Amino acid sequence: MSSRIGVDIGGTFTDFIVYDENDNKVIIDKIPTTPADPEKAVVEVIKRNLTREQLSKIDFFLHGTTVGLNALLERKGSKVGLLCTKGFRDIIEIRRGDRDEMYNLFWQPPPPLVPRYLRLEIEERLFANGDIHTNLNSEDVKKACEYLNKEGINSVAIAFMNAYSNKQHELAAKKILLENGFNGEVSLSSLVSGEYREYERTTTTIIDAFVKARMSNYLETLKNNLKEIGFKGSFLLTRSGSGSMTFDEASERPFETIMSGPVAGAEGAGELSRKLKNTNMVTADVGGTSFDTCLILDGRPQIQFEGKIVGLPLQSPWVDVRSIGAGGGSIAYLDEGGLLRSGPQSAGAVPGPACYGRGGNNPTTTDAAFYLGMLGEGKLASGLQLNKKLAEKALKSVGSKIDLSESETAKGILKISSANMADAIREITIEQGIDPRELKLLAFGGAGPLMSNLIAEDLEIKEIIIPPYSGNFSAWGLLGADLLQMNARTKIIRLSDASLKECNLILENLFSELEDRQKIDFSTNEKIREVALDMRWAGQEHTITLKINNHIDGKINLDAEKLKQDFMQEYEKTFGSKLDTVVEIVSTRASVRVALPRKSESGKIEEDSIEISSKSINCFSFNADKNIDFSIIARNEIKSEMSGPMIILESTAVTYVDQNYNINTDKLGNLILQNKEN
Repeated sequence: MSSRIGVDIGGTFTDFIVYDENDNKVIIDKIPTTPADPEKAVVEVIKRNLTREQLSKIDFFLHGTTVGLNALLERKGSKVGLLCTKGFRDIIEIRRGDRDEMYNLFWQPPPPLVPRYLRLEIEERLFANGDIHTNLNSEDVKKACEYLNKEGINSVAIAFMNAYSNKQHELAAKKILLENGFNGEVSLSSLVSGEYREYERTTTTIIDAFVKARMSNYLETLKNNLKEIGFKGSFLLTRSGSGSMTFDEASERPFETIMSGPVAGAEGAGELSRKLKNTNMVTADVGGTSFDTCLILDGRPQIQFEGKIVGLPLQSPWVDVRSIGAGGGSIAYLDEGGLLRSGPQSAGAVPGPACYGRGGNNPTTTDAAFYLGMLGEGKLASGLQLNKKLAEKALKSVGSKIDLSESETAKGILKISSANMADAIREITIEQGIDPRELKLLAFGGAGPLMSNLIAEDLEIKEIIIPPYSGNFSAWGLLGADLLQMNARTKIIRLSDASLKECNLILENLFSELEDRQKIDFSTNEKIREVALDMRWAGQEHTITLKINNHIDGKINLDAEKLKQDFMQEYEKTFGSKLDTVVEIVSTRASVRVALPRKSESGKIEEDSIEISSKSINCFSFNADKNIDFSIIARNEIKSEMSGPMIILESTAVTYVDQNYNINTDKLGNLILQNKEN
């Protein structure tokens, strides 16, 4: 039995949920985010929902944050210096010599995080197998230290050629820096990533150094503030690659937290999918600022082992969440050609949509939905009452310029927003050979249930799932995020029975490193070891990752021929063809999953009383293409099958159900919307 808090910080709202398995109660809340000091909203929402005594009995605090991501987006991180192998000073500017936008003649790569004058060459060199070609020149490191101190550098990234195969030179360089008076943070590429590709590994190390101080300070401040108000449990943060990690490990490896925020919803979706017997689904997480979508197959979100953020590669596992600037606060405007657009600019938490009455005057998706009646009476979380006159005024400021009425403008904004969201879903489904019509749409976030009908119609998805606590579902997803650590090592070897023995030796070392990295005692919890191999045909550049289910406590337990057949099957599934040549193992991957105590199958929402003064509202129906009467009902009043049109209210979200949908619930408390016309 355990109790836990989940807090997910979004661009507009901070979502809170507390689950106490002892009495099976759930409390949810949502308050505006405090962008300048995000920890303030966290402390405030906890204090207003829990007494000091109640907080002292909580076992886990699980958190999703965008602090690292924002540091990169805003370029507000540490002043970083780079120590690199002599001759490789410009690797982060040369990149891979390609263009992110092939047909854009004016495309420019993002400026490097370390300017050239702070990139210092060190004489040393390793072979790809880890053997030493040229010994480390300690005098070069001492001179570099003197120069970096003079320049006021507070964080250093050390990335030597082929260091993934031998840490010796990087560890020695760090020791020399510290012995010669450097007092800042130091990031080593050999500890950040055990994989090859120098540009990607170097850039990832620089990102780690760039965000380390900001992330460490934030986590330390948050930890101290929570201890001051009575929290005594364990502090966990979601990782970009799913699962969670301790605050201490996150401070040491902040590059693994860059996508911490968007992953929380995907974690919850994976858990729900497994409870629904591995139902395949695609998520629609619509917040105030962004739209996030993730593909859930066989009960798990899809994992990538390299991604790109603000044009920079990040060589780290992360859940394949696609994000666009489309949410409830997305601002509608006219482009240079006079066409109506929506996003990516957002009204954010301050001032927010015009109808919030906090000084905003630009029309947003929320203003459009409220004006059309889709938000019912307009009573939102935190006691916020929306103002229809302000929404109308904002819509008129844009629509009048192109001779559209306020109603037509609002309809256009919603159709454009939903089309943008549907396009993002197509990227992770159709472009990967998956038909979205065969999936279920899991809609959550403050505006996910509101937009779900429009998104599903665009994609011809027949069934929509609205989970319990839908407005705070990302925070709920945090509560089930098992402690997870991943490690990898590149060593290119041809597939054979002998090479599999070599892989097992690598795995033994990888699992040993993961054990050493563990900073919290979860010895009483179940530990699960997971193994994967990056494989390719000889002569190819890129790989596919094959999960190895046949292993005994982290040691591969199958022969080379069987593994080759598994690889060929996966390759043919991915690319539609297969070759007849030698197979290579490129990288070996190890993971340790430490299960947190399981949550109960159900919980009762302690504070979800909805006051409804009107049982119906005249609202626009996109299916009928006209205004009709929608009934208004509290979510907890839906006990049996019903039909739209209907506005379903809960404390942190509103579900818009058009006339062509049937509504039901399942044993887990999910709302199930089924299109009657399909």
